[in-house]
Amino acid sequence: MRTLWTALLGLLALLPAGAPAQELRGHGGPVRAVAVSPDGRQALTGSFDQSAILWNLASGSAEKVLRFHQGAINAAVAIAGLGFATGGEDGKVALWQGAAADPAKVFDGHKGPVAALALSPDGAQLASASWDETVRITSLADGAVRVLEGHKGPVNGVAFLPGGGLVSSGYDATLRIWPADGGVPVVMTVPAPLNGVVVAPDGEIAVAAGDGRLRLFGADGTGRAEIVIGETPLIALAISADGTTIAVGGLRGQVALVERRTRTIRATLIGPGLPVWSLAFLPDGRELLSGGADRLVRRWNAVTGEHIGTVVPRAGEDALAAFKGERGAEVFRACAACHTLTPADGNRAGPTLHGIFGRRIATAPGYAFSAALKDMDIVWTKETVSRLFEVGPNAYTPGTKMPEQTIGSAADRQALVDWLEKVTR
Repeated sequence: MRTLWTALLGLLALLPAGAPAQELRGHGGPVRAVAVSPDGRQALTGSFDQSAILWNLASGSAEKVLRFHQGAINAAVAIAGLGFATGGEDGKVALWQGAAADPAKVFDGHKGPVAALALSPDGAQLASASWDETVRITSLADGAVRVLEGHKGPVNGVAFLPGGGLVSSGYDATLRIWPADGGVPVVMTVPAPLNGVVVAPDGEIAVAAGDGRLRLFGADGTGRAEIVIGETPLIALAISADGTTIAVGGLRGQVALVERRTRTIRATLIGPGLPVWSLAFLPDGRELLSGGADRLVRRWNAVTGEHIGTVVPRAGEDALAAFKGERGAEVFRACAACHTLTPADGNRAGPTLHGIFGRRIATAPGYAFSAALKDMDIVWTKETVSRLFEVGPNAYTPGTKMPEQTIGSAADRQALVDWLEKVTR
């Protein structure tokens, strides 16, 4: 099946160029990463399908399908004069030059999935944030590495400051500003886990939070503003090159264009209602690319907020609608972006949960599990699933690809496993 899918994706590069595509189609899974070249001519996208695709934005056609990572591609960044870098679930960072089939360089120091990448203003250093609780700053010239430690959980975002230094954001609900000279970082704690982070040309920091808030800080860590975007986690973030507009996307598919000067939402982009995992502006700030759970890269007019071409405004049938009012189904909504319930829907970022009870860990068919899970002596029961969410995946199943999350309420855990027992048979 993998060979057939690879061949089908490869054919995209042979299609004749025509009018610019309204959507970029080709990935077999949710689009987790989007980056645009400095000249605005190319984009590189990464997906849970373990592939990266290099696109010609003028024609909307795929130039090359790139395969290297053993796992989802979570991050991508453009590098002037080289090409692009990708960061994967396998903990590796790959540098791609042109349309070469293999990476020009590979950095493999992380012990967990790479969640975010950032390039220094001078183009000399690449920062990578990882679920191994570290940030690594790598010299592109000689590979020398500086490791930043301090986060107590997955590090989900990283960005360079214009005057030197670095900022990182983590699941531990902290934003950390690391001085360029290696001094003690400034640490800000907020009320919710943090995902992506970006920095404006003037040094202002914007960070996306799990409580649906966009928070702004000065380069010294001083809190400046809090903007309510929605009530669900914000999971994608981008800023225009001139720093005037911030794009922020959420778990339910909303994308807000925020005017940084006025701290207001200028426009809301109406997509298909599915999670938006990645965002990137073109260099002139007039167009925005979004990648989501529908496996597409959508193109938006970043001035008017209008979709370029037709968009279906709804996600279609809500698989959980039939369970309205059931607490277990409501708890499961946070899991639905990565897991399906029926064999027909198959695997997503995580394996299908169909038939989970009584199944040994890491044995669901057709899914590439972390090597660390395959030797564990766990059989999924209502008790073991409940325990997973009581202590968290990192503690219960070390080495897992699963995002760190817990369910603090024993009643909610019980409602979830009771409901799963009913719907996954």
